[in-house]
Amino acid sequence: MNWKVIKTERQYKRALVRLEQIFDARKNTRLGDELELLSLLVEAYEKERYAIVAPDPIEAIKFRMEQLGFTQKDLCNVIGLKSRVSEILNRKRKLNLDMIRKLNRALGIPAEVLVREY
Repeated sequence: MNWKVIKTERQYKRALVRLEQIFDARKNTRLGDELELLSLLVEAYEKERYAIVAPDPIEAIKFRMEQLGFTQKDLCNVIGLKSRVSEILNRKRKLNLDMIRKLNRALGIPAEVLVREY
């Protein structure tokens, strides 16, 4: 097949169908090359069309706390005073670099998420 840059949803869906058909193609074959090219085209389209925006830092902290079963008291053990934790979770205080490092280590939240504006 002769593939071009994917620009429409219809082309995207057609590409997905074809990807599924040739998914098990061997490398360095005609179908393998088509699979590789089509994968790149689909990835580029999805990156542009369905970009995933990094979460808000506070929402990320709350989500991770919920996942880990953490309470605000548990978070105090990570970043300090109860009042400070409350201010952060209520968006009355910004995260500082030290807090970001501690949250990254303790909760496993990527630093690039924690440094975003909110």
